[in-house]
Amino acid sequence: MAKIKVLGAIRFEAITKYREMLIKEDDFDVKWVPGIEQLNNHMTDKENRTDVLVIDNTLGDVHSLIEELRQQYPSLLIILVDEDADFALPGRADEISTQPFKDNELVKLVKRVYEDRRLVTMRADALPPVREFAKKIMKAQRGPAKIQAAVDAIYELGVDYVAFFSVTMSTDPPLVSVVAQAGDEKTMRIAPQKQDYNDSLIGTVAQDGKTRIVRKDDEPNHPFVSRGKYGLGVAVPVGTTIRFGVFLACQESSDINEQRLMMLELVSAQLASAMAREARS
Repeated sequence: MAKIKVLGAIRFEAITKYREMLIKEDDFDVKWVPGIEQLNNHMTDKENRTDVLVIDNTLGDVHSLIEELRQQYPSLLIILVDEDADFALPGRADEISTQPFKDNELVKLVKRVYEDRRLVTMRADALPPVREFAKKIMKAQRGPAKIQAAVDAIYELGVDYVAFFSVTMSTDPPLVSVVAQAGDEKTMRIAPQKQDYNDSLIGTVAQDGKTRIVRKDDEPNHPFVSRGKYGLGVAVPVGTTIRFGVFLACQESSDINEQRLMMLELVSAQLASAMAREARS
């Protein structure tokens, strides 16, 4: 999984406390600049890529700086840190953090703005069903109801069986188990309810965050496909920086078109965004 490229524009004397927090995140690739001039030099260097820019309010005239950055780099995600603010008004920044070091607030903001941007990027206006799926997911009640709504949305795409596997990281090894499924009653009764985190299709996707398409002879695999019940299986991760689980969609046909695959990933992104928002509330 690609790391989130984070650039911290932080005064020298404050870099240490930021570093101690951000460097612990395996999902982040963090670089630092101690002043506005160095920030501008970094941004104009085409060899550098920045996904999320974190600016400390004490760096200087940051509000004018953010306005200039907005004009030059309209797609840049910007988080302003202002510990002196009484309340959060991001202005032209995407988010503002007033308590960056409390409960990992800054880390959570970086992940959230990146996840939301990924969802917006993936969302396709040419695919109206996705908007309908998003409405159903958002209207569903918390937790299991949202997951089931997403499972049902994928099933309605015309696949023959769908399951959502949650990943519980608090166990060793992590527990990978079915929490929602859709299909005919017989199939759901015989469906394996748990998968090995270290030696299964679902566990592999949960770890590397990459969608995988499998047919009978592929490894790792799912029993429904490897034993010939279905001709094809697609495992899609739910969440990028935070892995909430994995969708498995199976169908009798061994072929899948690009549009259906995109729809699976779009529904996954919709659910990940909804679950991320729940986790923050």
